[in-house]
Amino acid sequence: MKYTYLFIIGLLLFNCKSEEKSTNHNNETIVSEPVNDSLIYPEEKHFKSIRQVTFGGDNAEAYWSFDDKQLVFQSNNKAWNVDCDQMFLMNANETFMDSVAPPMVSTGKGRTTCSYFLPDNKHIIYASTHLGDDKCPETPLRKNGKYIWPIYDSYDIFVADLEGNIVKQLTNEVGYDAEPTVSPKGDKIVFTSTRSGDLELYTMNIDGSDVKQITNELGYDGGAFFSPDGTKLIFRSSRPKTEEDIKAYKELLAEGLVEPTEMELYICNADGSNLRQLTDLGNANWSPFFHPSGEKVLFSSNFEAERGFPFNLYMIDLDGKNLERITHGETFDAFPVFSNDGKYLAFSSNRNNGGGRDTNLFIAEWKD
Repeated sequence: MKYTYLFIIGLLLFNCKSEEKSTNHNNETIVSEPVNDSLIYPEEKHFKSIRQVTFGGDNAEAYWSFDDKQLVFQSNNKAWNVDCDQMFLMNANETFMDSVAPPMVSTGKGRTTCSYFLPDNKHIIYASTHLGDDKCPETPLRKNGKYIWPIYDSYDIFVADLEGNIVKQLTNEVGYDAEPTVSPKGDKIVFTSTRSGDLELYTMNIDGSDVKQITNELGYDGGAFFSPDGTKLIFRSSRPKTEEDIKAYKELLAEGLVEPTEMELYICNADGSNLRQLTDLGNANWSPFFHPSGEKVLFSSNFEAERGFPFNLYMIDLDGKNLERITHGETFDAFPVFSNDGKYLAFSSNRNNGGGRDTNLFIAEWKD
């Protein structure tokens, strides 16, 4: 659920009918791209229509407000005067080109990841490294020939208003605290932390109180989301089993690094009970999100790939059956997130980027 462009660089190396106008948050008129059905590949039967909403940079993890009127997302678009991922806000009907930047709702300092709306639709949470340093931290991509993610120990979780003002710090433990998401019930936050010495899932109340550890097995547990009724959690994990893999995992973690190329999906109750593995597909299975019914999960995977790509979206039942491919691109589709009313799916994709590396946000009208 993080480091989109790292996945692209690390793994992908191996027509408009009319115009609609709207205003951005500064009351400036911008052009909103109309629905473009040519962005839907013929096999993508669950997309009734699709709209591209960003054009340039790496844009990812777009999450809906509880009233489905706005989205918050992270971007490193240089045209928007950022050096690494920061958080931006947009109305659900807006489109942003390089020339018009959406409002930034993070500090502009450090690196941020994983923003999410709180139930009042007036505040967001996100993780940031800015208390450690105003500058963007270095981003190693490979170690000993292997693709890696950095796990910055300067990440903490903050609450900000929609003007970008931090109003509260929710975590202050030593080590990595990041990847927060909010239950649709509006009562709990789930996040990943190294406070136990391993990358485990935790929950806390919206105000940061009553922190509880959810997972306790060796491996990177992260990218967790609640089910629509708030009773379950879906997440991705790397679970090293052999002595060699365990040694390699622990050595990397001691350096603040993980290798994310082998991950499967796991599901459990919101209190950590009834934990079980959902997928056994191989390669990297990640960025899961519950279908509005609560009976299926969408996720991104490269399990069908021979050289690390493409990543496509898939859907699977909670019993691990009826695996269905949703997108049919040749590069990268990830971070599927349903609107709260279940009508729309936001996701990130390399489609329609002119053959470059830009990752943009798309909103598809969903049909079952």
